[in-house]
Amino acid sequence: MHFIKLLLLTFFLIGCGQADRGKAYVTSQDGGVSVIDLNSFEVIESLDIGGLPRGLGITDDGKFLVAANKDHASITVLDLATKKVVNDINVGINPEFVRIKDGLVFVSTEPSSTGKPPAKGDMKHEEEEDDDDKIPAKVAVVDLALGKKIRDITAGPETEGIEFSADGTKIIITNEADNTITVHDFNSGELLKTVNAEEYGLRPRGIKVSPDGNYYVATLEHSDNFIVLDKDFNHLKTVKTQHDVPEDNLHKGKSPYGVAFNTAGDRLLVAASGGYKKRSSLEIYDTQNFEKIHRIETDGRRCWHFSFTPDDQDILLGCGRSDEVLVIDANNYEIKKRIAVSGIPWGIVTYPRSTGSLDQK
Repeated sequence: MHFIKLLLLTFFLIGCGQADRGKAYVTSQDGGVSVIDLNSFEVIESLDIGGLPRGLGITDDGKFLVAANKDHASITVLDLATKKVVNDINVGINPEFVRIKDGLVFVSTEPSSTGKPPAKGDMKHEEEEDDDDKIPAKVAVVDLALGKKIRDITAGPETEGIEFSADGTKIIITNEADNTITVHDFNSGELLKTVNAEEYGLRPRGIKVSPDGNYYVATLEHSDNFIVLDKDFNHLKTVKTQHDVPEDNLHKGKSPYGVAFNTAGDRLLVAASGGYKKRSSLEIYDTQNFEKIHRIETDGRRCWHFSFTPDDQDILLGCGRSDEVLVIDANNYEIKKRIAVSGIPWGIVTYPRSTGSLDQK
């Protein structure tokens, strides 16, 4: 009955001249994909794809959802019309981050990852690790039309974020374990440049190109900052995300991960997951000078990834350890709603495709 009411509400809004705002898709590590109607901000469906889905992407035509499936060491391809899995393609151990471009799926794999990062500042532990544990990771490249992996791109150990240059000729990869950002040729995967981020911080995670294509931002999780690189990947600036507040000692803005620009490019959003009692925040910066202009206190835990709605009016922030997705007004940054999504929500994308930490318009 509840589902019927939601459908009637959607038809009513469309009939009154309000355009359909689309849908959001949220992976949960316990095995499903929740579908959120962006007209009502309600979960209207749960899609079972098995395994432990994390990163996800959607094809340009909106026909297929592709999710990294940790349990199967694969990507799972779901037909959104039939709601059936049409392919499960082996890509390698610990697949995590997914990006789709030109009919190709790029998915990071982490053969040396234990699934848990070393304790912050635990240099002794890191030094005692065997070199054999630092296995070079791969970004698997899958041709969706062929339904198979066509090549691997060798990156650093524990690959994380994936981004494309504005002109589509390069793929940029963050590598957590060796603190590098590697730049590769889009077509061949050839290594073009390695940026050593250790001078600026530890454990690069998120990576995004600015809407005008002139610079990149990468978050450094264990240093509570992000770096700005020019279009040739030279360091321009380091910006702290964490600021101690003496009167309450909350240490807000710690452990930055997911990052994205708004469509206009005048704002940068950074999800920080390690504040007081692990309560996450969403940090907002003015890209003219990278001054922080706002912080959204979420009261959520492990809020890693987020997406704008296709019309850019709202932001959806997935909070894994509090089993919810927050709806945030993109204009005044107020939390409008909390949507219960069980099973440790990990990633979030929309269709029509929109800007976010996992995707671009």
